[in-house]
Amino acid sequence: MKHGKTILSLSAVILPLGLISLAVGNSRETAPAAAAAANPALSVTTVQPQWLDMPIALTANGSIAAWQEAVIGAEIGDLRLSAVNVQVGEAVKKGQVLATFSDESVLADIAQSRGIVAEAQANLEEARANAERARKVLEKGALSAQQVDQYLTGAKTAEAKLQSAKAQLDAQLLRLKYTKVLASDDGVISSRSATLGAVAAKGQELFKLIRQNRLEWRGEVTAAEMTQLRPGVEATVEVPNVGRIRGTVRFLAPTLDEQSRNGLVYVDLPNAAQNGLRAGMFGRGEFHLGSSAGLTVPQDALSLREGFSYVFRVAEQNGDRAKVEQVKVQLGRRAGDVLEVVAGLNPGDRLVARGASFLADGDSVRVVAP
Repeated sequence: MKHGKTILSLSAVILPLGLISLAVGNSRETAPAAAAAANPALSVTTVQPQWLDMPIALTANGSIAAWQEAVIGAEIGDLRLSAVNVQVGEAVKKGQVLATFSDESVLADIAQSRGIVAEAQANLEEARANAERARKVLEKGALSAQQVDQYLTGAKTAEAKLQSAKAQLDAQLLRLKYTKVLASDDGVISSRSATLGAVAAKGQELFKLIRQNRLEWRGEVTAAEMTQLRPGVEATVEVPNVGRIRGTVRFLAPTLDEQSRNGLVYVDLPNAAQNGLRAGMFGRGEFHLGSSAGLTVPQDALSLREGFSYVFRVAEQNGDRAKVEQVKVQLGRRAGDVLEVVAGLNPGDRLVARGASFLADGDSVRVVAP
C-alpha cells in the first residue's frame, strides 16, 4: 500500500510541473511578438497634402548668344596698319578709334587733288571771262554766233571740270577719314583679326563687336510649346556653376527647323555679362506661364526607390502607435521644397513627414506631435 501511495504522490507533483513548463514555453513564444509590437521602427510626425498655387513653367535648353554682333572692316585698301588700339574683351564707345592705317600716300593724293581743283578754278574763271567778252562783241559783229557759242560752251566745260576735281578731292578726304577705323556702336570687342603692319584689303574684317554688350538666350522648343509662348513672357535662365538671371521673351522664330520641327525663342537677358554670362554658354531656361492649384507634399516626405517616388501613409493607429503603408505617387511641378502630386494621394491622407527612407511597407511607428 505504501508503494502505491508513493506513485500517486509523484504523479500529482509531476503534473503541475508539466503545466508550469507548458505555460513558460508559451510565454517565451509570445514574448518576442509582444516585444516587436512594443518597439516601433521610428518616431515620426505626420503631414497632410496641401492645395497650393503652383507655377506653370515650360522648360527648354539653349545657348547664350550676342544680341547683335557687328563686323568692323577696312573701308580702304592697300594701306598698312600703323596702330591697333584695342584687344579682345575690351569695352569700347561708339566712334572710338580702334585702329589706324598709314596715311602718307593719302595725304599726297589729297595735295594733288587740291592742285587740280585750283587749276580747274582758274580755268573756269578764264572761260567765264572769255564768254562774257564774247557776249559783248556779239552785237558789234566782231565774232560770229558760232564763235560766241564756243566760248559759252568752254565756260560750261570748265565749270564741269571744276566740279569733277572737287569730287576727286572729296573722295581723297573720305579715304583719309577711313584711315581711322572707328567703333560703330558701344560694346565689347569679341574678335580681332587686325595685325599691326599688315596691309589690309578693302572690306577685310578687322574686328567683331558685341553691340552694347547685350546678350540673349535662344531656347529651343517644340511646335506645341511655342503656341504657349508670346513676346513679353518672363523667363529664368540658369547656366550651371555660373548663375541665374531673369529675362523676357523678345520674339519667336517665324519658322521651325525642317529636321527637328523645333523653333527658337529669343529671350533678352539684361545685365547678363555683368552676372558672369558669356556668349556660347549653354543654359537651361524656364518660361513662367502663370499658376494653378495643385495637391502638394514636402520634399522630406518623399522616398526615391528604384527610380520611383513613394510616400508612407499612416494606415492604422492605436494611441501613439501606428502602421504605415508605402504608396507610389506620380509627381508634377516643383516650387522650392514642395512638389505637386498628380496621382496616388487624397487630400485627407496622413503621411510620414520625415524619415521615409528608413521605413518599409507595414512598419510600426510611433506618432509624435510635430
